[in-house]
Amino acid sequence: MSEGHWILPDETATAALATRLAAAIGGEGRGLVLYLHGDLGAGKTSFARALLAALGVRERIKSPTYSLVESYRLPARTAWHLDLYRIADPGELEWLGLDALSDDGAVVLVEWPERGRGALPPADLDLHLAYAGIGREARLQAADARGRGVLERLASLPEASSRQA
Repeated sequence: MSEGHWILPDETATAALATRLAAAIGGEGRGLVLYLHGDLGAGKTSFARALLAALGVRERIKSPTYSLVESYRLPARTAWHLDLYRIADPGELEWLGLDALSDDGAVVLVEWPERGRGALPPADLDLHLAYAGIGREARLQAADARGRGVLERLASLPEASSRQA
């Protein structure tokens, strides 16, 4: 499976999809780089927060809008959440010390990844969120074999309140 598509009528459905994705990623130290695409307000940060919580983050999950990057210690790995909306040039990321993002076991979530082109690890999965009436539409695309494996595991999990289209 290289792509999945869901209709998310509300934030609960968005969180349910994020929880299922966390289960597909697994807790045994497997990493993943997920690029989150979508307009302002499309739900990227809400999805990232729900995913991080489902992966085991127990502390307050802050939006990295102003800090650009937040890191969280999980039982078997580290998770990174980046929001690059305020970045004008990928060269600005140099001072952030993004070398740690290349850890094969890390979970890396990047909002506005196009603003960090060339300075980020390549995506395993791309999540596209778009407005769909009063809800959202989500499309997950695998960018490599790791991403395809996660999507295959996701497809084998029972559906929750999100509806696959």
